[in-house]
Amino acid sequence: MSSSSRGPGAGARRRRTRCRRCRACVRTECGDCHFCRDMKKFGGPGRMKQSCLLRQCTAPVLPHTAVCLLCGEAGKEDTVEGEEEKFGLSLMECTICNEIVHPGCLKMGKAEGVINAEIPNCWECPRCTQEGRTSKVKGGRERHLKKVGGDACLLRGADPGSPGLLPPRVLNPSQAFSSCHPGLPPENWEKPKPPLASAEGPAVPSPSPQREKLERFKRMCQLLERVPDTSSSSSDSDSDSDSSGTSLSEDEAPGEARNGRRPARGSSGEKENRGGRRAVRPGSGGPLLSWPLGPAPPPRPPQLERHVVRPPPRSPEPDTLPLAAGSDHPLPRAAWLRVFQHLGPRELCVCMRVCRTWSRWCYDKRLWPRMDLSRRKSLTPPMLSGVVRRQPRALDLSWTGVSKKQLMWLLNRLQGLQELVLSGCSWLSVSALGSAPLPALRLLDLRWIEDVKDSQLRELLLPPPDTKPGQTESRGRLQGVAELRLAGLELTDASLRLLLRHAPQLSALDLSHCAHVGDPSVHLLTAPTSPLRETLVHLNLAGCHRLTDHCLPLFRRCPRLRRLDLRSCRQLSPEACARLAAAGPPGPFRCPEEKLLLKDS
Repeated sequence: MSSSSRGPGAGARRRRTRCRRCRACVRTECGDCHFCRDMKKFGGPGRMKQSCLLRQCTAPVLPHTAVCLLCGEAGKEDTVEGEEEKFGLSLMECTICNEIVHPGCLKMGKAEGVINAEIPNCWECPRCTQEGRTSKVKGGRERHLKKVGGDACLLRGADPGSPGLLPPRVLNPSQAFSSCHPGLPPENWEKPKPPLASAEGPAVPSPSPQREKLERFKRMCQLLERVPDTSSSSSDSDSDSDSSGTSLSEDEAPGEARNGRRPARGSSGEKENRGGRRAVRPGSGGPLLSWPLGPAPPPRPPQLERHVVRPPPRSPEPDTLPLAAGSDHPLPRAAWLRVFQHLGPRELCVCMRVCRTWSRWCYDKRLWPRMDLSRRKSLTPPMLSGVVRRQPRALDLSWTGVSKKQLMWLLNRLQGLQELVLSGCSWLSVSALGSAPLPALRLLDLRWIEDVKDSQLRELLLPPPDTKPGQTESRGRLQGVAELRLAGLELTDASLRLLLRHAPQLSALDLSHCAHVGDPSVHLLTAPTSPLRETLVHLNLAGCHRLTDHCLPLFRRCPRLRRLDLRSCRQLSPEACARLAAAGPPGPFRCPEEKLLLKDS
């Protein structure tokens, strides 16, 4: 794309959503600002459709539907471990051209750019930087650029430890100004002076749009702040002002505290005290403003943006199909649904494009008992929303690039899911099962998952912690699962003991090609204390090379066993398997293949 075709508005600006983590997002409405007075729940007309001034999010995030402009995929930073790889796969929005891309998708060789430290997933992209349409941030903050080779570019923000540089912390203006002096009217408040520009750098241009919006928000809070009525006299207010100013600057020299002189450190009158707070004197003789400073916050854990996707009702309206002539079609909705049940997923998607009524009817979950998204390179947000709207009973995500964030978002919205197939996925994604409730799950397929050890299986099998501290639920996460497939995993006898304890309802178990399964494992499964001894119907031990002929008599302890797969077990002799088939537990088996024992029900 040429520079001439890329103007400042080349990309459509995406409306960001709440982070739901900052102080402004978690607080309640004040009920006093003009936005709250306009709300219907406070008696207003409800025309402005704006949130409370004190609930303006200070770190808005990209919407759930945001995808890369170049590859069309969502953010995939949860699928990797390294910092550079996470940055290359995360979505970044440019503040100049508004384009949302993966930094790893930019094939620009050596590039430079700058990250906005105040807004998540926000930067000035390398293209805008190379075309000369980038700007520095006011207040003496120089752009810290790092040039790297290759396809992806790694960028760093400003160093928060630079002298005379205020960290990019977000302060709630109403709390900061009201905490300094409750008796001082708003018109007498003085704003802190910005830090002086560095002597080496030239004059800086205008700030970014996000910075301007934050400044407007602060000024608006100053104008709308209401001072509570106080019965104290002016002398009490003066004494309170003096005492509050003294307590906020404990480490100042006595002469500076009394005479109102500015501290020597920093160009904006900054001073740190023992409480880990930074004090700024707005003007001579004015009160001190302070806010928590502390070290830089740790990276936030991956959290999926809350995107409301409601499943359709069981009987979507209307009951009949309206025609263009004004009348209704003679066939009712129930008859149309019986016709739709004979169509496959592709045909149903075609029917949804015919008219709005068919589109509503085709979302009926009875038409989507099973959804197969296997072997998809990536899952886009529209795919995930479509799965939630259809509410399938069985979902196949095998050998896909589903991330932990996406899987957790799905499982929290599919409470009726009965079958889940995750074979071939990474444990980093499958670990979402440890925090997602699945009350209706009956089949779980975890075959050939990479890097699964006893510790990961323990995390999956152990019951979740209860809300009360020091207590745990008696029911495990897989308490109601009837079929469990664990082929190709590095299971040990310790994992099998946990499996017997926390999954006692298993009737079908697949342990094929598990390298550590041997004769002691069979003894655990068929022991008198094992709950699976009476429930196992299908057992697959194919490819377990540690099994020998000595374990074959132990299978006679399982009276309900109907299928036993011992194929590709090199140390098992065909003669011993034939003797077991003839004896059976109880009744004989038939052997359609060598070392495959079947019994007709």
